[in-house]
Amino acid sequence: MTFRRHSNAYLTGAAIAAFAMAWSGPASAQKALSVKPDAIGGKVTGANGPEAGVWVIAETTDLPTKYAKMVVTNDAGQFVIPQLPSAKYKIWVRGYGLVDSDKQDATPGKTIDLKAKPAPSAAAAAEYYPGMYWYAMLKIPPASEFPGSDKSPTGMPASMDSQATWVDSIKNSCQSCHALGTQNIRHPHVKELGEFKNSEEMWERRVQSGQAMNNMALTLGRLGPQRAYKMFADWTDRIAAGELPFDKPERPKGVERNVVITSWAWAKKGEYLHDEVSTDKRNPTLNANGKIYGSPEESSDDIPVLDPVKNTTSFIHEPYVDPQTPSAKDDPMAPSVFWGDEPIWDGHTSIHNPMMDEKGRVWFTARIRRAPNPASCKEGSDIESAQVMPLKDSARQASVYDPKTEKWATIDTCFSTHHLVFTPDDKLWFSQGQPYSGVVGWLDVKKFDATGDAMKSEGWTPVVANVSGTGKREPFVAPDKPIEPGKDKWVKAGFYGIMPSVKGDVIWGQTMGPGFTRIAQPAFLV
Repeated sequence: MTFRRHSNAYLTGAAIAAFAMAWSGPASAQKALSVKPDAIGGKVTGANGPEAGVWVIAETTDLPTKYAKMVVTNDAGQFVIPQLPSAKYKIWVRGYGLVDSDKQDATPGKTIDLKAKPAPSAAAAAEYYPGMYWYAMLKIPPASEFPGSDKSPTGMPASMDSQATWVDSIKNSCQSCHALGTQNIRHPHVKELGEFKNSEEMWERRVQSGQAMNNMALTLGRLGPQRAYKMFADWTDRIAAGELPFDKPERPKGVERNVVITSWAWAKKGEYLHDEVSTDKRNPTLNANGKIYGSPEESSDDIPVLDPVKNTTSFIHEPYVDPQTPSAKDDPMAPSVFWGDEPIWDGHTSIHNPMMDEKGRVWFTARIRRAPNPASCKEGSDIESAQVMPLKDSARQASVYDPKTEKWATIDTCFSTHHLVFTPDDKLWFSQGQPYSGVVGWLDVKKFDATGDAMKSEGWTPVVANVSGTGKREPFVAPDKPIEPGKDKWVKAGFYGIMPSVKGDVIWGQTMGPGFTRIAQPAFLV
């Protein structure tokens, strides 16, 4: 079974914002535009005069990558699209309350007048709303359904202990990862999936499509599958019947208009970007105008690299040390609407998040081997962290690439890695992103650079909440034990994101659920 649509769906963009449009201001203060040789400027008008707060988009395929740049009009409907590479561009207008205008040809150094095209109906206008406006139409279960239970008459599972937990789940995976409010998702392709008695059956089949099936099934398991199918079916049925979002987005105002967005298509067909990095977050001036490095996560082991000055793209191959490292290509799936039964992802390394250091090296959270962990991570190890908390498995480890030498180093970690962040003292901390992992880990970069020994350079600790209030870690009780006076509490939670304190004395972490957790720095780190 093979069917294809959207052959250019692999196009992926990166955005750079620059507060560069100093000329935007009150209409009374406007003067004639002065357009530089590398810019395109002009004015957008509609039936009622100047169109303020709409986007003007310039796009070209003349460069090595597909390229587009976008700006916002000021009160007088004026715009300037700056720093355009020499090429022929298609220019058009997009904005709330409008549909896309007719595209016009233009080249840098020119001015152009554009006519906005009003949306013929509220439904046509709503097709341009951000996906969240549509997704917000999903009906939140009433508070009376919580907490769920194994015997809930509505099918709300016991894991849903509160309405807040439900909202977190429905936003985190369903919207953030799968963009359920976007046009393709809110208008189901029923005929291409098959024939179904109702929309609930359609949704049950739909979430099995493609190689993200496991992730979707995991989230549905938390929500209660039958309850979730009913909820999503109601949502798309109401949209199909003509219901529109209950709120309308506003056009950009004030400083919101002072933005220039540049995008490039710099991934391979079938590949997607999870994240990218262009500088050391501790020193944002590092690597100015330099290359940008992406992370294709499950889709590929080939990391896309963009040169934003030359508008060229290249790839570096993420290594893994175990030839039996599993690939996303082996995951179960049902045929998708767009790719049929072809598994388009073939990523072994699950490259999740990149981070740049002060030397311009790029660090990745990446899988380099299969589970289980080596003996040095487990009970009986001479590693101090393993003596405190032995670890049997690690789902993802780490690597580092040096653009100057074009060499890689793989870093085996006993703990799983997800996102990563540097502290001022060159500790590289890793979140886990796994619910109930109960640990957080780090790498001493200076020691690793000196020795090349990952095991001797890494450490991890149980996630201990400083409930004693002392500001340092005290003896703690186990996750299944009640809090005791003067003691801290080991929390079986996994950090999704982490951030060190500016003082370097604590690490802040976001758990996989509502709220944040703060852990005291463990004594053996001092």
